[in-house]
Amino acid sequence: MPESTNLSRDMSPIAHEGQVDPPVTDLALAQRLERAEAKASAAFVESRAREMPAVGAEWRDFAGAYAMFDGVGSPLSQTFGLGLFSPPTEAVLSEIETFFHDRGAEVFHEVSPLADPALLTLFAEHDYHPVELTSVMYRRLTPTPVAERPHSPELVVRRVMPGEESVWAETAARGWSETPELGAFILEFGNVSARADGAVCFLAEWAGHPIASAALAIHDGVAHLAGASTDPAFRGRGAQAALLSERLRHASEVGCDIALMGAAPGSASQRNGERQGFRIAYTRIKWYKRQLLTPRG
Repeated sequence: MPESTNLSRDMSPIAHEGQVDPPVTDLALAQRLERAEAKASAAFVESRAREMPAVGAEWRDFAGAYAMFDGVGSPLSQTFGLGLFSPPTEAVLSEIETFFHDRGAEVFHEVSPLADPALLTLFAEHDYHPVELTSVMYRRLTPTPVAERPHSPELVVRRVMPGEESVWAETAARGWSETPELGAFILEFGNVSARADGAVCFLAEWAGHPIASAALAIHDGVAHLAGASTDPAFRGRGAQAALLSERLRHASEVGCDIALMGAAPGSASQRNGERQGFRIAYTRIKWYKRQLLTPRG
């Protein structure tokens, strides 16, 4: 599942010896990071359209900003990259608002602070409000394998094979069993995510029993990490540390030079990411505009 949802559990620290300094945070880096997440989200929306056509899921590119419709109320029904690839204009903002309005969805934009400052003026004039913050985090990858933290021989991490997507989704859902109201959502979300083009899913097994899940998606040399979840009964056994190590190893093997993750500011996920060698590129803001909704018929 895409990281912008901040759905992650039990992110244990791992060693990151030999890591080189990451690139400086500038417009070029922000464009790479935001486009990688947007591409991963677009693949998810395309998977939703295949798996659940009745939802009417689709996405469009508006002057470099990817607008995702994943159904009314989905956390993925939003934009990525607005104002980052071209100057924001009234016309483009209006087109995006119409895209969501016609589908009965409210309007959300995930915006990097490196976007064109004129966007803030547009948001103020159009009655947008900030509603969420996300720490966008990254680290450099090198061809040298990431050092793996020693773990119990009963713990095995492996790639998910074709036909095992439901096993991966069920494992992810068990990680949220302490929040029953999210269970059905995570199960559905996981089944769609595991079948998205470009998604690479991993399972951690304890004595042959699936106990934790994680995934990544790759675009332009950026490995976007998401989908981390661990069965509460098996937390503290190093499952997520092993899953992270394996995902970073895989990303390095296929030529990625940057790993990307998102976390709520000050959260355990952010702290663990920093222990794992990630650094904060910037804090992204989600902006919201309520509309008079008239779903298309």
